[in-house]
Amino acid sequence: QVELVEAGGRVVQAGDSLTLSCAASGRSMNNYAMGWFRQAPGKEREFVASISWGSSRTDYSDSVKDRFTIFRDNGKDTVYLAMIGLKPEDTAVYFCAARLAYRGEVDTAESRYEYWGQGTQVTVSS
Repeated sequence: QVELVEAGGRVVQAGDSLTLSCAASGRSMNNYAMGWFRQAPGKEREFVASISWGSSRTDYSDSVKDRFTIFRDNGKDTVYLAMIGLKPEDTAVYFCAARLAYRGEVDTAESRYEYWGQGTQVTVSS
């Protein structure tokens, strides 16, 4: 069993930067693609970013491309989401997720992720 715990969410001002972390325990995250998703109030959960287990590939939603960066430290079994230029529309609960994957594989599909964290709240005030 894999447990994922997100951290780093807080209230920030528009234009601020923030980095979220997601620490995995239970087994090594080698061979797992990792993803970040978010859910805003009253909306469906949506894909934000994904990274392959060797960090050779990343993928982003159009809404965060060029502002968010996903990266990971497999030695620490931790994945990060660095966010700059935050906007009020980035306000959401941010979830990390993990799934077994082939080398170089990223995934935007929520349904294919096996493990999920509880989420961390990011609020961007205008």
